[in-house]
Amino acid sequence: MQQLDFAIIDAHIHQWDPYHTPHPAALAVKLFGKSPYLLDKVIRLAQPKDLLESIGLTSHISSAYLPQNYRKDVGHYAISQVVHVEASWHDHKGKGVVGETEFIESLPFNDGTVKLGGIVATADPRDRNFKKILKLHHQASPHFKGIRRMAAYHEDKGIHRWTDQAELYRDKKFLKGFEVLAQYNLSFDAWVYSTQLSDVITLAKQFPETSIVLDHLGTPAGLFGPVGKQTGLTQVARDNIFYRWKEDIAELALLPNVYTKMSGLLMPVLGHQFHKQKRLASKAEIFDLVHPMITHALESFGTYRVMFASNFPMDSVNANLVTIIDAFSDVVAAYDPDALKQVFHHNAKQFYRLKG
Repeated sequence: MQQLDFAIIDAHIHQWDPYHTPHPAALAVKLFGKSPYLLDKVIRLAQPKDLLESIGLTSHISSAYLPQNYRKDVGHYAISQVVHVEASWHDHKGKGVVGETEFIESLPFNDGTVKLGGIVATADPRDRNFKKILKLHHQASPHFKGIRRMAAYHEDKGIHRWTDQAELYRDKKFLKGFEVLAQYNLSFDAWVYSTQLSDVITLAKQFPETSIVLDHLGTPAGLFGPVGKQTGLTQVARDNIFYRWKEDIAELALLPNVYTKMSGLLMPVLGHQFHKQKRLASKAEIFDLVHPMITHALESFGTYRVMFASNFPMDSVNANLVTIIDAFSDVVAAYDPDALKQVFHHNAKQFYRLKG
């Protein structure tokens, strides 16, 4: 295990509070929050099966996840600062999304918890008020660094679609609004499934002046096991997912304005079964699973365009955060021990223009 002698920047965490903010589970937690068993049953009755399979469990969604919770999860590791990434704020129409930025800015990020370095908010470039919404985010927080608009849309209808439109990143209205990001010196977090990586390639080529980071290494759904109705059902199918992912990642990495996050690799949608076995993955299991992915990302992007991010609490259903950092740092060190500080600190600081 690597002994990291520096403070980490975590480039992707989520914070929420279903008890006090607009949240899909807000009503359920207010009615059944004191009974975890009933709360789980109600959420499972109310939410579609594809969403439930994507998140794995419901307890981390229906519980508040705030700076103090993250501080506990990170254990003995020193954290320099974190970047909050939008988390499906329920009031998602038009200017309502600014409420999430205001909420994050109000949280107790301090010496006793963790320092807030940046906020990646959300806004829809298709919205006619897109410019105004960006300005409102900026007014709401000096930590506002960019936006994420999720485009994860799988052809397998059994895999949850996080957007209302296939090929969102190719939409004419989206592209017209997207032009503004470079003008405002804002970055863009792109999240797609691996079958959509060509959409990110096209977007990045069209806007070479905009800094783009691919979240979660492009999320190859079904890579580690069956998901949805027909994805990753056999080893041959899983091998094909990996080979296609490798080719597309290598092509995307040729574009100098694109970075990627080694994150989200323990999400259930990749086909992990640990949460169904009611246990967490060990460091050895995580290392063996993610080593080929992270190594390929480092080979393709180089050590200056890959950044660590935890995606917590979303990955908590399959692994704890300390074990993830242990395993990920071992993978990076096996590739190049001199790259640890770049990947776990410097790259996120440079991409998001963080202070301190």
